[in-house]
Amino acid sequence: MNILLLGGTRFVGRHIAEAALRRGHTVSTFTRGTNPLPGTLSLVGDRQKGDLKALEGRTWDAVVDVNGYLPREVREAIDVLKGRVGRYAFISTVSVYRESSEPLDETSPLQTLADPTVEKVTGETYGGLKVLCELEVARAFGSQSFVVRPHLVVGPHDPTDRFTYWPRRFAGGGRVLVPGQAEHTLQYVDARDLGAFVVLGLEEELSGAYNAAATPVSWGSLVEACRQAAPTLAEAVWADEQWLLDNQVTPWADLPAWIPSFAPGRGIAQTQNARAQTAGFTMRPLLQTVQDILAWDKARTEPLKAGMSRERELELIQHWLSRSALHKD
Repeated sequence: MNILLLGGTRFVGRHIAEAALRRGHTVSTFTRGTNPLPGTLSLVGDRQKGDLKALEGRTWDAVVDVNGYLPREVREAIDVLKGRVGRYAFISTVSVYRESSEPLDETSPLQTLADPTVEKVTGETYGGLKVLCELEVARAFGSQSFVVRPHLVVGPHDPTDRFTYWPRRFAGGGRVLVPGQAEHTLQYVDARDLGAFVVLGLEEELSGAYNAAATPVSWGSLVEACRQAAPTLAEAVWADEQWLLDNQVTPWADLPAWIPSFAPGRGIAQTQNARAQTAGFTMRPLLQTVQDILAWDKARTEPLKAGMSRERELELIQHWLSRSALHKD
């Protein structure tokens, strides 16, 4: 196939492109000229400014829209590409689902926006805007549309550090603050598994929406994987979730990937992937993901972009251990 990738060649788009190239497909990328990918044809423009001229006069078998966040931007791309691409794959998010304490699948209720004309992407509008983007694609391409809803995307080249935080913390040795209990769960998707599924979906002409999420894993499994991958000894300090909240520890931000087990929106950590698995979605072992992240991260020198500072973490650990010792006495 001749595939067009709209934006995002740094992380998710990079892994989609590499998966396509491995399968023998031809890939064109449309970006602002940053992060060109070897083996691809680079087209330069800026969809945020309406500059789509580089897409004119060309045809592709399929397009993968990696960075469509506003329905207007998606609509503009469709206007240029309609009739010149066979299929439209849209990379959405599990954040399209309404907050729920129950497990989520592709039939779960979706987010709605009080003002559907809003164009400011925030934590409150992100999911609702993605829903509207999905609708634009479905209206224009019908059964030729393929929507992928990833969970927290992790892996080498992740610019957010939202999962890299954990392998690096344990690789650093010493005590590591971990939320809740070992049997509590978290969820993610390896970017390479996501990329492979997107390409498979184009090849198999999948249509409709699919959750791209690894089966939930326990925090204990994550800790054990980090310990096995790390070259130094580290000790997990398990702190009570309510105590963490009482001490202004913010879920997902201060401790990445953490959603309290009693939170109203805890259902998102139990996102169902049966439909995607039936269609061919596969997941590599957690240990392999952690090992590969750590190997990639070793070459970096910049501080983590996610999570709390080491100083604050140590203060909280000391506070928690002192409290635990007091209660034990």
